[in-house]
Amino acid sequence: MPRDYYEILGVPRDADAETIRKAFRKLARQYHPDANPGDPDAEAKFKEINEAYEVLSDPEKRARYDRFGHAGAQGPEPAAGGPFGGGPFGGPFQPFEGTDPFGFGDLFETFFGGFGGARRAGPERGADLQTEVEIGLEEVLHGGRRTVVVARTERCERCGGSGAEPGTAPERCPVCGGRGQVRTARSTAFGSFVTVQTCPRCQGSGRVIERPCRACQGRGAVRRRREIEVRIPKGVEDGMRLRLAGQGEAGARGGPSGDLYVVVRVRPHPRFRREGTTLFADLRLGYPQLALGTEVEVETPDGLEKLRIPPGTQPGHEFRLRGRGVPDVRGHGRGDLVVRVQVEVPTDLSREEIQLLQRLAELRGQPAGQGAKGFFERVRDALGNG
Repeated sequence: MPRDYYEILGVPRDADAETIRKAFRKLARQYHPDANPGDPDAEAKFKEINEAYEVLSDPEKRARYDRFGHAGAQGPEPAAGGPFGGGPFGGPFQPFEGTDPFGFGDLFETFFGGFGGARRAGPERGADLQTEVEIGLEEVLHGGRRTVVVARTERCERCGGSGAEPGTAPERCPVCGGRGQVRTARSTAFGSFVTVQTCPRCQGSGRVIERPCRACQGRGAVRRRREIEVRIPKGVEDGMRLRLAGQGEAGARGGPSGDLYVVVRVRPHPRFRREGTTLFADLRLGYPQLALGTEVEVETPDGLEKLRIPPGTQPGHEFRLRGRGVPDVRGHGRGDLVVRVQVEVPTDLSREEIQLLQRLAELRGQPAGQGAKGFFERVRDALGNG
């Protein structure tokens, strides 16, 4: 026994026409064959939904169905165009022209994207570009300006980006009427559908150019190499990207230009190494200087600066010079310079230096120097200076 039409659409028997229409549209989205390719159950369900809506959307057929059931719904005059009436709701198929009275084309454009079509192409933003610039520590500390060269698409100056020869203008596409789309209505066993495709004449732009610009051949843009000045901020880090708004590829159809991103590469420094806003440097001193203390000049990014070494300073000790590091790129002050002490061990000791170090080792109860003494003695013997 056929299922109840109200049950198929999931509406009560006293539902108004709008409720029935909404229920049908919802179920049609779910079970349409295009959304369920190769699914026979969905196809059968869609046929059932169509049949139910064909009856309940027609006041006369609905009245007969409510009174006589399925037999009364068919009536003495079967619908033309096949078992489901050719058109979506009974009667022969009529192509949609102008406004779709049932919103059916809009339904499937929304759900299926117009069956592969696209709406008229509007302004399109240009693509972003990226390049690199290499700088040294000096520019990191003080900032500066650099010039980069980029190849990019720019709006054609001759035609102002329209693509048409000066004195002329693009015209509305005669095929799609400026919509950028071509709609084709077709009738199937499941009802009538509207297929929306990109216009083959204007490729979706909605306009055609009869006299293309000689400079850009109708593209509205040309390729050029440009020198662009880049401001290097203080404290910039290796790998940081600087954004130059609107310096990328030109947009299409009047759209805005993209951006240019400049990736900063910082060359390693022979003296300093960096961690955030802090700089590190090694200071090599001899054992007597660390033991007795001294005052030395150390190199900083701002020049030489005196540093006092207290007596008994141990290897690895760190001295922090405030405000001698890298500026914060956000403008929050400047970091420090950390000077780490390293012991410098001589390798070219004279005989007198060896004797003094041996005497010092004896005084401190730290015997040493036999291996070194033998080595130097062997050298002198080999040279005949023994």
